[in-house]
Amino acid sequence: MLFKVQIPIDKILIFVAAVAVLVIILKLCKASFKLIIKIAINALIGGIVLFLINYIPSITIPITWWSVLLVGIFGIPAVMILIVVYLIK
Repeated sequence: MLFKVQIPIDKILIFVAAVAVLVIILKLCKASFKLIIKIAINALIGGIVLFLINYIPSITIPITWWSVLLVGIFGIPAVMILIVVYLIK
Protein backbone atom coordinates (compact mmCIF):
# COMPACT_ATOMS: atom_id res chain seq x y z
CA MET A 1 0.00 0.00 0.00
CA LEU A 2 1.26 3.42 -0.90
CA PHE A 3 -0.93 5.43 1.44
CA LYS A 4 -2.03 4.54 4.91
CA VAL A 5 -4.75 6.94 5.98
CA GLN A 6 -6.23 6.87 9.45
CA ILE A 7 -9.73 8.28 9.47
CA PRO A 8 -10.55 10.08 12.73
CA ILE A 9 -13.91 8.74 13.85
CA ASP A 10 -14.77 11.81 15.93
CA LYS A 11 -14.61 14.08 12.88
CA ILE A 12 -16.82 11.71 10.90
CA LEU A 13 -19.35 11.62 13.74
CA ILE A 14 -19.41 15.44 13.92
CA PHE A 15 -20.03 15.58 10.17
CA VAL A 16 -22.82 12.99 10.27
CA ALA A 17 -24.48 14.62 13.28
CA ALA A 18 -24.38 18.10 11.72
CA VAL A 19 -25.89 16.83 8.47
CA ALA A 20 -28.58 14.94 10.42
CA VAL A 21 -29.47 18.10 12.38
CA LEU A 22 -29.66 20.06 9.13
CA VAL A 23 -31.93 17.47 7.52
CA ILE A 24 -34.21 17.40 10.59
CA ILE A 25 -34.48 21.19 10.60
CA LEU A 26 -35.31 21.20 6.89
CA LYS A 27 -37.91 18.49 7.39
CA LEU A 28 -39.52 20.45 10.24
CA CYS A 29 -39.66 23.51 7.98
CA LYS A 30 -41.52 21.42 5.38
CA ALA A 31 -38.71 21.64 2.83
CA SER A 32 -39.13 19.57 -0.30
CA PHE A 33 -37.45 16.19 -0.61
CA LYS A 34 -35.50 17.43 -3.63
CA LEU A 35 -34.00 20.28 -1.58
CA ILE A 36 -33.07 17.93 1.26
CA ILE A 37 -31.32 15.55 -1.16
CA LYS A 38 -29.50 18.46 -2.81
CA ILE A 39 -28.23 19.74 0.54
CA ALA A 40 -27.25 16.22 1.64
CA ILE A 41 -25.22 15.75 -1.56
CA ASN A 42 -23.61 19.18 -1.09
CA ALA A 43 -22.75 18.22 2.47
CA LEU A 44 -21.24 14.91 1.43
CA ILE A 45 -19.10 16.36 -1.35
CA GLY A 46 -18.07 19.36 0.73
CA GLY A 47 -17.24 17.16 3.73
CA ILE A 48 -15.05 14.90 1.62
CA VAL A 49 -13.25 17.91 0.14
CA LEU A 50 -12.83 19.46 3.60
CA PHE A 51 -11.44 16.17 4.90
CA LEU A 52 -9.02 15.87 1.96
CA ILE A 53 -7.91 19.51 2.28
CA ASN A 54 -6.65 18.70 5.77
CA TYR A 55 -4.07 16.35 4.22
CA ILE A 56 -2.32 19.29 2.54
CA PRO A 57 0.66 19.92 4.82
CA SER A 58 0.33 23.70 5.10
CA ILE A 59 -3.48 23.79 5.63
CA THR A 60 -5.29 22.43 8.67
CA ILE A 61 -8.91 23.50 8.84
CA PRO A 62 -10.61 22.20 11.98
CA ILE A 63 -13.76 20.21 11.32
CA THR A 64 -16.23 21.81 13.73
CA TRP A 65 -20.02 22.20 13.82
CA TRP A 66 -19.80 25.59 12.13
CA SER A 67 -17.53 24.50 9.31
CA VAL A 68 -19.60 21.36 8.67
CA LEU A 69 -22.89 23.31 8.64
CA LEU A 70 -21.42 25.88 6.26
CA VAL A 71 -20.13 23.16 3.97
CA GLY A 72 -23.42 21.30 4.26
CA ILE A 73 -25.45 24.28 3.18
CA PHE A 74 -23.15 25.87 0.60
CA GLY A 75 -20.93 22.96 -0.50
CA ILE A 76 -17.65 23.61 -2.31
CA PRO A 77 -17.87 27.45 -2.17
CA ALA A 78 -17.93 27.22 1.64
CA VAL A 79 -14.78 25.09 1.57
CA MET A 80 -13.08 27.76 -0.54
CA ILE A 81 -14.17 30.48 1.88
CA LEU A 82 -12.91 28.45 4.85
CA ILE A 83 -9.54 28.05 3.12
CA VAL A 84 -9.31 31.79 2.43
CA VAL A 85 -10.26 32.64 6.04
CA TYR A 86 -7.69 30.15 7.32
CA LEU A 87 -4.96 31.58 5.10
CA ILE A 88 -5.77 35.14 6.20
CA LYS A 89 -5.40 34.23 9.90
